[in-house]
This record gives sequence, C-alpha cells and structure tokens, in this order.
Amino acid sequence: MTIYLDVVLIENLIMNYIILFATGYILKIKLHHIRLILSSLLGGIYSILAYMQILEIYSNIIMKLILSIVMVYIAYKAKNVKILTKQIIIFYLISFVFGGSAFALLYFVKPQEIFMKNGMYIGTYPLKIAVLGGIVGFTISVISFKLVKHRLNKKDMFCNITIFIEEKNIRTKAMIDTGNMLKDPISRMPVIVVEKDILYEIIPNKILDNLEKIIGGDVPSEIYEKECVEYISKFKVIPFTSLGRQNGLLLGIKANKVIIEMDENEQELKNVIIGIYDRKLSKKDKYSALLGLDVLEGSEQSELITSSSK
Repeated sequence: MTIYLDVVLIENLIMNYIILFATGYILKIKLHHIRLILSSLLGGIYSILAYMQILEIYSNIIMKLILSIVMVYIAYKAKNVKILTKQIIIFYLISFVFGGSAFALLYFVKPQEIFMKNGMYIGTYPLKIAVLGGIVGFTISVISFKLVKHRLNKKDMFCNITIFIEEKNIRTKAMIDTGNMLKDPISRMPVIVVEKDILYEIIPNKILDNLEKIIGGDVPSEIYEKECVEYISKFKVIPFTSLGRQNGLLLGIKANKVIIEMDENEQELKNVIIGIYDRKLSKKDKYSALLGLDVLEGSEQSELITSSSK
C-alpha cells in the first residue's frame, strides 16, 4: 500500500489543530489561529519523522513529552509554569478523548487498508475518520467539562473581580452564584450584582445616593451635571425577583470591562452590566458581588479573553 507523506502531514495537522482548539476553548483562552497552525504543523512534522524512523530519539517518551510542552506553549504562550502545566494536562485529557473517539469510529467503519507503524495508525481511512473523530471528541470534551464546571466545590465559589468604569476601577471579592441568571432584558448582557457601598470609588455619589429616583424616572437635576452626565448613556434598569424582594428593579451601569481572577488565570469580560444593590450581600462581608455561571461561560454578546494568551 502506498502512503503519501503529505497526506499524513495534513491528517495530523488537522487533528492537532482540533485538539488544540478544543483545549483553548475549554480553558477560555483567546485563540490565535496562526499559533495553533504552527503548533499543529510541528506535531505533523513529528509524525512524519516518527513514521520514517529518521532518528530513534523521536520514539522516546521524554521527547514526546517535550514535544507536547513545546506545542502547548506555542499555541497559548502561558505566562507561568503553573498555567502551562494546567494547559498540558487538559491537552492530554482531550487527546485521550479524541483518540478514544477515533478508535470507536474505526471499530464501526472497519477500514481494510490500515496498519500501525511506530505508534501511528496509517491507511486509507484517515481524513474522514480524523475529522469525524475530532468533531465527536470536541463535543464530548466540551459537554464533560461543562458538567464538571457546574459541580463547583466551596473553594471554587469565590473569585476576585476588578470592575472598570470610565477611567476608574475597583477590586473586590465575588461569590459565584448558580442562581444569578440576571441579564439586561434588551441587550441580553449578563449582570454582576455589586453592593452600592464599594462603588463610591468609581461611580459619582450623586448617582449612588439617588438610585430609587433614577429608577423611578424622577432624575434629579444634578445627575445632568458634567460629573455625572457621561454615565447616563450607560444606565440600564434590571428587573429581578430575588435578593430579599418578590419583585424589584436594579439600576445597572455598563462597565468598560471586568477582569475575573480564578485559579491564577485572568478573564476579561467586556460586555457586562454592573447591577447596583443598595443592601449587604454577605452578613459577614465575605464577598460584595454576585457572579453568575453564565458570566464565566460567556454569552453571545460577550467577548471573553484570557490574559494568559497575551
């Protein structure tokens, strides 16, 4: 049977790309497709060298581990060893899922011209099985990680957030609240509920001291002064049915951006609204903001960027 090296290269490049894409998607990393292609190409070249047995060192497990580390670093450019280690672990987990998916498809397809050489399956099956295996593996990986993510333990229920409004910012602790599904009814942007008291540093006092009047439409004249007028276009009225009331309204202000810190990773969310709550969220002041899971997962209107890829 004739094996074309360019086909082997393309097949491995496609599978490597899908695995790297799935890893970045699950870890919510901003993906740079050129980096993914370069990393995938490196893995494809390795496959050809391993198949041709050009050097024995290419079959060494240490070299395979080094190759994985280099591929992951090229793809995501982690800013420290801990983040890189996490990315490598997820990369391997997804690779195993993809491999299992491909083997399952091979069992059903049963191609005739296929054999193993130097740890690689070679044959006429490849491209279709590679693509289908990639799609199935990607779907299984995303669903599995989402299910795990929803089973957050107590330690994972808190994170630090930095809110940017105009030229000011404030950093505070937020609780991840699975019941917080608040969204702006018009833009469908997710809402982070924040205690009013901590917002005095970034929002003018005249706005925070007149929340009920602004929500009710009785806007005081001082709100139209230069200090406050630039905030008016950011106002949103958010209906809610919790937080100690059967029905109520929150004044929301669209943030320029919010940075979420979890597991030494930083996620930057640009399309988000800060819902101003005029009471305490925690009796013991353990946190001063409520963050919904949909904020972490992103939404159709949200641009989510992981700083570790910068």
